[in-house]
Amino acid sequence: MPKRTYQPSKVKRRRTLGFRERNRTADGRKVLKRRRLKHRRRLAA
Repeated sequence: MPKRTYQPSKVKRRRTLGFRERNRTADGRKVLKRRRLKHRRRLAA
């Protein structure tokens, strides 16, 4: 059996899914925009 793909790490989570990281690219901002429209409590990790 191969190992699971999700190997959690707080540092990696912040660096790839954090708010500032999302804001950095146009597509990331689109993600935040969609999440705002859905009234997500957490916009980013």
